[in-house]
Amino acid sequence: MDVLPGGTATFLLLFGLFLGAFAVRSGLRLVRVLRLVRHGERVEGRCADRRVVDRGSGTENRYGTEYVFAFRTPDGREVEFTDHAPGPFGFEVGAPVRVSFDPSAPDRRATVAGPGAWGPVLMPAAFTAVLGLFSLGLLVAFAATAG
Repeated sequence: MDVLPGGTATFLLLFGLFLGAFAVRSGLRLVRVLRLVRHGERVEGRCADRRVVDRGSGTENRYGTEYVFAFRTPDGREVEFTDHAPGPFGFEVGAPVRVSFDPSAPDRRATVAGPGAWGPVLMPAAFTAVLGLFSLGLLVAFAATAG
C-alpha cells in the first residue's frame, strides 16, 4: 500500500498527529496549572462573573458557562481571568476562591485549581490521557499499515 498521496495509512498518520497535537497542548496546560498550584503565590480571590457564552451553531452544546475570577496582587493591582471547568457545580458570583498565580505575569498565569476546585487539573489530565491514547493507537495502526 502506498503511504502517500492517500489511503488509509495517510489518514491514520494525519489524524494521529492531529490528536497528538491536542494531547500535547492539554499536557502543557496541565503542567502549567500544576506548577502554579505547587509554586505559585496564593491569595484570596472571588468569582467575579458567571456568564453564558455562545459557542456558535453546529456544536452539540451551543451555550456554555464561563467563569471569571478576580484577585488583588500584593502590590494592589486588580486582576481578572477565566479558568477551565472550576468544578462540577461551578461557583456563585462573589464566592471566595483560592487563587494561585505567577507573580511575574499574574494576568496571564493564574488558576483556581486546588482544594474545592480540581476541574482545572482534571480536565486537561483527561484530555491528555484520552487524546494521547487515541493518538498512540492511530500511530501504531499507521505503522502496522505502512510497514
